[in-house]
Amino acid sequence: MDTKKHSIMKKYLFNLKYIVLGTVISLTSCVSNDLPEVGDLEDFTSPTPFYNSTDITTSEFDCNDVELWANYEVNFQAGSNLAVNGTQYDWTVTPSEGVTLVNKDLPILKQSIDAELATVVALENEIAKIEFKLPCEVNEDKKAVLEASIESLKVQLQAAKDEVSAEVTENVAALNTQISELAPATLQDQELIFSFPGPGTYTIGLTVTDNLGKSAYTEKLVTVNQAVPTIAIPEIGEPGFDDGTLFDGTGDGRDSWRSPSTANWGGVFQINSKSELGVLPSGLQAAKFPADGSRVGYQEIEVTPGATYVLTYFSELDTNNAGDVTVSLISPNATTLAESKLEANIIASRTDSSDGRVDDVFKKHAITFEAGLNESVIILLTNSGTECRLDAFDIIVKQ
Repeated sequence: MDTKKHSIMKKYLFNLKYIVLGTVISLTSCVSNDLPEVGDLEDFTSPTPFYNSTDITTSEFDCNDVELWANYEVNFQAGSNLAVNGTQYDWTVTPSEGVTLVNKDLPILKQSIDAELATVVALENEIAKIEFKLPCEVNEDKKAVLEASIESLKVQLQAAKDEVSAEVTENVAALNTQISELAPATLQDQELIFSFPGPGTYTIGLTVTDNLGKSAYTEKLVTVNQAVPTIAIPEIGEPGFDDGTLFDGTGDGRDSWRSPSTANWGGVFQINSKSELGVLPSGLQAAKFPADGSRVGYQEIEVTPGATYVLTYFSELDTNNAGDVTVSLISPNATTLAESKLEANIIASRTDSSDGRVDDVFKKHAITFEAGLNESVIILLTNSGTECRLDAFDIIVKQ
């Protein structure tokens, strides 16, 4: 480019720069100071309130399912949309008679105290659990064992209390001081606990106000359900078939599994023993059933009417012969092995064959069943065609 053209281009760019600058100045001078700038635009939005609730009801029943006490408590936590931050919260509850407010931090502080005294609390809970069973136990031998267990645990409890360090004592004292100094909960707290006088349906309203003074209201119906007793987990005697696992430390691994009549049900199974742990699913012994199907396992356990349970166990079958093993839940109406095979008496059943199995390899199974109107059911173990083993029975309440 020659010098003349370069000079003309430079002059053109220089003039364009000032034209743009002049236009910006001109537009700026036309803006009225009476109009809001972008940051001053009026906010027409309002809060969008919402809240979450968690039922934290606690209760206690005796062994006859009679309610001793119940605290009907629900934790409420308020919130609002992300675009507008709520700065004030106002709760309402209808009906309000008998409703009290609890500071949200109280349960946390109490849990912190329990954590500091973990060993002491664990022993106290174990004693309480046994004392709960004691009034309803009718077997005098079991009563004696339970009472002896309580006395032994009380000795351990006193020792645990004596071993509480000065540091732990100070921590607990500090936590108790925090509890005593907690501010009373109010209807203006963002999070609080409502303690209701009893079960029922309540209308819980929430008004959220933002930092511009705008507010909005929401409400929901909250149902507080009647407290119900915790469904007890049934006890299976000698679930792993090991010696010495009865309540009093005795038993040959199968005493809990003997039928009331050998003539009507058949003889009890044999025991398969190992010398090392880890070979069997549980302990050193398993139930063994010979191929001729002449042996059975029979145990009646208590259940809660209307509850649903899951029974689990392990099986192993000899693959040299075709056969199977069956675990059944039978109605106590059955009084013989023949009656246990009637459809009306079978609550639930599972049969596993030797087909596709691997020798010496245990497989876990599960049976879900409903107690219905029954207060007890029979766990019945049978087999046919091939030798098999069963081990590690367990039962849980299906939630």
